[in-house]
Amino acid sequence: MLVLVAPGQGAQTPGFLTSWLDLPGAADRVGAWSEAIGLDLVHYGTQADADAIRDTAVAQPLLVAAGLLSAAALGAVVPGAVAGHSVGEITAAAFAGVLGDTAALTLVRKRGLAMADAAAITPTGMSALLGGDPETTIPHLDKLGLTPANVNGAGQIVAAGTLEQLAALEADKPEGVRRVVPLKVAGAFHTHHMAPAVDALAHAAEALTPADPQVTYVSNKDGQTVETGAEVLKRLVGQVANPVRWDLCMETFEKLGATALIEVCPGGTLTGIAKRALPGVKTLALKTPDDLDAARELIAEYSA
Repeated sequence: MLVLVAPGQGAQTPGFLTSWLDLPGAADRVGAWSEAIGLDLVHYGTQADADAIRDTAVAQPLLVAAGLLSAAALGAVVPGAVAGHSVGEITAAAFAGVLGDTAALTLVRKRGLAMADAAAITPTGMSALLGGDPETTIPHLDKLGLTPANVNGAGQIVAAGTLEQLAALEADKPEGVRRVVPLKVAGAFHTHHMAPAVDALAHAAEALTPADPQVTYVSNKDGQTVETGAEVLKRLVGQVANPVRWDLCMETFEKLGATALIEVCPGGTLTGIAKRALPGVKTLALKTPDDLDAARELIAEYSA
């Protein structure tokens, strides 16, 4: 059984969309999306520097566009399940047929703007903790006033909070944590710091008419599968201020009988976690169009 997954913010790198735009029709498609949401995705995906694409209002629609574009390049895919990490949940909602491509990009554009506004209120950020035991790490984060914003599994938790709190974490790592790595994001996402963005996103969601998922959709909230489009949309709204439980998503993949996992562009992060947490599951990350042939072979072997 094939799982198709989409990465979250921080996966972007300068120029990562360049080679994808050489595919037939790709530049026209991304150009149309750019016009629809009022953001030059072609420029940001090919010419902008790291600081420019770190901006939440830019990074989020850019990642969703890249995910949709790379998935379309695979051709007809019928995965057994779909999921996305953080903003990648919107990409996954499009994979599942809950939202059309333009609707997904319109929603993520408003999401990015709302979260950027929320992040500007207080200087905040996120750092990945490598190693350690959640039973030890999470109480330590609580002591420092930090939130375990992403519980990713495979020994990785992402802490979020103010810059002062993150500096204290750097100086006082939980027992067993090898490294604390600052992430390329502009705020403490999936924490109470994002509460102002929830109302803005809820208002944006009112204009959408979601369809029920056509394939199994796995939610970041609790790793559970979601049956209706209305519930998917409700969870997309609330999730900006609540922790991502990717560990529970992977537990669900395992229960569903996953045997292969493909991560759409810019792939790498989620496949890296899956290699450690889901031994025996074949993984493939779509980084450039050179990966498409191998991905198609995997799809032919494992898709529904």
